[in-house]
Amino acid sequence: MLSNPSETEATPFDIVYPILPEACLEASISYPISHWGPPLLDRKNFPNELVTEEPLAIRVEGKPYVMVMRTPGEEIAQAAGLCLAEGLVDFPEEFSSLAVCEADNANVVTVTLDPERRKRIADKLDRREYISQTSCGICGKEVVSDLHQLITPIADESTFDIEKAYACLDGLFPRQELRRRTRSAHAAALYTLDFECLGISEDVGRHNALDKVIGRLFLDHRLASAKLLILSSRISYEMVQKAARARIPAILAYSRPTSLAVSLAQSLNMTLACSDGVSGLYLFCGTDRLIR
Repeated sequence: MLSNPSETEATPFDIVYPILPEACLEASISYPISHWGPPLLDRKNFPNELVTEEPLAIRVEGKPYVMVMRTPGEEIAQAAGLCLAEGLVDFPEEFSSLAVCEADNANVVTVTLDPERRKRIADKLDRREYISQTSCGICGKEVVSDLHQLITPIADESTFDIEKAYACLDGLFPRQELRRRTRSAHAAALYTLDFECLGISEDVGRHNALDKVIGRLFLDHRLASAKLLILSSRISYEMVQKAARARIPAILAYSRPTSLAVSLAQSLNMTLACSDGVSGLYLFCGTDRLIR
């Protein structure tokens, strides 16, 4: 039985959405602060909003898999996006269930896989056998080599009007309601080839925001339409990895990519570009997709 009737046809597995107290759903909280310096020298203890940060534990097949710090909201989508990014699933149907554990606690999500999928990725369920979201103790070349074996290069050679793509990047901040209130939230937005915005998610963590928006489209069977990823953050290799697993060929961001991100993106036939800080883009790889 599905708790969300609108997803009954598109989602053949069980999703359990809890009924939560209103406080548990808050992405930001009001906090009194004081200010020194012009133009607010005489203002003290005025209210300000802070982005909420809480732990989220994701359990797979009854065992702890990962603990992340995130902004409450879209827990099911975040778990689905992370499972896709880490190769635990390739299709939504490979979930048997996705559930928030208790009605008064959205900080634990349990994931159960289809038995056949569970057999195929038994090695990945052992965290020691998989590259985690940090590369401590692993050099950059090893990371690119190992991830290249797990993720096939993207064959999609779609092209984008560079001015319209830049307009999507330039228009990200106005879409960020949580950032407007708190000044401390990252965002990830996904667009079609025709620059239709498919979805945007915000979170205190850039990885979480990306997992959430990818996970939501993945569960809705709309991820195949996503061709352009817009990020409020820098582009690290983890972000390239997540986009590549979702088969998204192009990433534009406000901050520059890391060297490892560019190496990985080049090996996977992806496009990376970032804002030049004025009104243009720095292009790093896959430039043939951005046409003038």
